[in-house]
Amino acid sequence: MKLTESKILITGGSLGIGKAMAKLFVEEGAKVIITGRDKNRLNSAAKETGAIPKIFDVSDFDQIVPKTCEIIEELGGIDILINNAGIGEFDLLDDITLESFQRIFNINVFGLALLTKEVSKRFKKQNRGQIINLGSTAASKGFEYGTVYAASKFALRGMTQCWQAELRKFNVRVTLLNPSEVTTAFSDNATRMERENESKKLAPQDIAFMAKTIIEMENKGFIPEITAWATNPW
Repeated sequence: MKLTESKILITGGSLGIGKAMAKLFVEEGAKVIITGRDKNRLNSAAKETGAIPKIFDVSDFDQIVPKTCEIIEELGGIDILINNAGIGEFDLLDDITLESFQRIFNINVFGLALLTKEVSKRFKKQNRGQIINLGSTAASKGFEYGTVYAASKFALRGMTQCWQAELRKFNVRVTLLNPSEVTTAFSDNATRMERENESKKLAPQDIAFMAKTIIEMENKGFIPEITAWATNPW
């Protein structure tokens, strides 16, 4: 699939990986809508990337259908869905709560799945499409403090595999993209401030390049899952 003239929805596009993808894809000639929950931050990212901003909280389940229809109409169709919106909370087993599971799963799993359900209807009708789910190395290996977050990413990995099996006959490609630690605002839920790139760690631009590679593979094939590690982050 060519990025030029593609119509792309990127959730969580106001910071980090989502913003880097938007910038790269717009530069390649794509029409891109980025979503987020913070109007000022989203508008700032739109100015920086050339993408179209759209306030959209995927954990507001009642708004998923009308917002998705609105976005597809504004794009003039849809070719690619990037499920990038996600949050994390990190506690030891002794400290986890039901509320933490609900907050994380509402965005990382439930809202993501319901949005994909709506977009996949369009993909099946047009008999083509590309879905990239932003996973994590936590999607295949747990870690201390990772009970809630890793559980959400394991769930995403399972859903991705189910969608691959279900959608291949409609020429819809579904990929799980797993970054290890990337220098973004992800782990800073309080202020959501961007972090400076570090020479030994992955940058958002590295993951954006990987997404471009996934998309631009010839339509006769697809990459089910791909993981990126920093070579020597210490």
